[in-house]
Amino acid sequence: MAFSVPDLPYAFDALEPHIDAQTMEIHHDKHHGAYVTNANAALEGTQWADSPVEEILKNLGALPAEKQGPVRNNAGGHYNHTLFWESMGPGKGGEPTGALADAISSTFGSFSDFQAQLKAAGMGRFGSGWAWLVHNGSGLAIVSTPNQDNPISDGHTPLLGVDVWEHAYYLKYQNRRPDYIDAWWNTVNWDVVAGRFAAAS
Repeated sequence: MAFSVPDLPYAFDALEPHIDAQTMEIHHDKHHGAYVTNANAALEGTQWADSPVEEILKNLGALPAEKQGPVRNNAGGHYNHTLFWESMGPGKGGEPTGALADAISSTFGSFSDFQAQLKAAGMGRFGSGWAWLVHNGSGLAIVSTPNQDNPISDGHTPLLGVDVWEHAYYLKYQNRRPDYIDAWWNTVNWDVVAGRFAAAS
């Protein structure tokens, strides 16, 4: 079954004032749409054409050599953005509770220390990419990936990712990536992230 762009689980303007409606519309409809179109085209006619995107990203090396780059970029973009939309919501933000909160505190020192470290990963990503909270098989870790690369390809389970491509923030924040990341925390749906953590644990 070919990939398709999932509907946003909220309106384009639902994350205002933190992320503006025009950015959300272009980001979802145009950018995510292009990743889906290009991923489907790259996979067409291969044995992977009907595989779940997670399986494809875990097995990039098994694809024909000429397909690996386009699939890494575009199937990765599809997966990353699907997780990104699901990780946000109106009236969210704040801090996690329960087992996820305990794990963040024990791993990073405190929630504010975790925020600082994830922000640093996003700020330190030269050019385009992502900063991630992942489960690495033994516990939590922060990693950064270039372009549309995904931690799944490195054997990690993504729990939360912040998109630091300029298209994610430039209309509202221009070159102020730190301000965008600070505002993005106000959109994080910790219930969804906690569910991923529970499944990965």
